[in-house]
Amino acid sequence: MEHCHNENIEENVEKKPLVPRTQVEKDQLITRLKRIEGQVRGIQKMIDEDRYCVDILIQVTAVNNALKKVGMNLLERHTNHCVSDAIKSGNGEQAIDELMKVIEQFSRA
Repeated sequence: MEHCHNENIEENVEKKPLVPRTQVEKDQLITRLKRIEGQVRGIQKMIDEDRYCVDILIQVTAVNNALKKVGMNLLERHTNHCVSDAIKSGNGEQAIDELMKVIEQFSRA
């Protein structure tokens, strides 16, 4: 879809957004992902130390929720920028189809 990213001939080629994330947005996402990375390392340590299963499961739930929050942030931005721009330019049908597929995949997680 050219409204949001540069369309490439090959599917495996990386697509870049036409409206890049601001540095603040990038920094916030990276900070959250680094925090999640630390939580995952903490879970690994808990397993290595034979910690109580319920305590580990609580941490796994926290990581899952944190990742969902990152995903929702990305989904919101995509909708507000890419999909909105596509609708305004008359290319909304393809953008909405793509969005619905992503929402379906995201909701399965």
